[in-house]
Amino acid sequence: MSAHASSSVTPVFDRSKVTVIFVLGGPGAGKGTQCANLVQDFGFCHLSAGDLLRAEQNREGSQYGEMIRTYIREGQIVPMEVTIKLLENAMRAALDEKRTGAGWEDGRGRFLIDGFPRKMDQAVKFDEEVCTSSLVLFFTTTEEEMLKRLLKRGETSGREDDNEESIKKRFRVYNEQTMPVIEHFNKQHKVASVDATATIEEVHQKAKSVIEKLFAGEISQNVTV
Repeated sequence: MSAHASSSVTPVFDRSKVTVIFVLGGPGAGKGTQCANLVQDFGFCHLSAGDLLRAEQNREGSQYGEMIRTYIREGQIVPMEVTIKLLENAMRAALDEKRTGAGWEDGRGRFLIDGFPRKMDQAVKFDEEVCTSSLVLFFTTTEEEMLKRLLKRGETSGREDDNEESIKKRFRVYNEQTMPVIEHFNKQHKVASVDATATIEEVHQKAKSVIEKLFAGEISQNVTV
């Protein structure tokens, strides 16, 4: 934690206007696929922390590019200041677009942030400094299932980290660093756990019902579907 982070910091975005839902789950739990479905259902802006980092590492003149490449290759988590700044910039850009549709009138916005926060300090810093999150959508499945999906994806994805050695490193980092984040949000009654082992459409329907309940003001505790 940085020394200046304290309760006196006002978040950049007001949670009464901007809805942030964190989407978490192990590598290969299907987060990206389900986010795409929820964008169609509810008009979210979908921000993938991983995609933003991958784009930044290849952006001409990026001050962070080489550092990001090294962290990703090693299966490690990029320093949070970089990730949080990229997310904040992307949120501001989406709000500046003056999108239309449900959830985007009068300076409002709704965001799915996928694959973030992956560590406790990221969770605390984002909530304090960028926008207080409303919900964590947590996709759960077995490591065997995730490994199978990722190796399949690796046949076509071209991603450096879709190989068995990198995947196992990612599982280890995930278990050590991301599970405490889930515990943290559990204590705040903000976690909706979705079993992601079923078919894509079954998982979609479960996730969709959770978001409907959130927008209807019906979620005030942790739920499992």
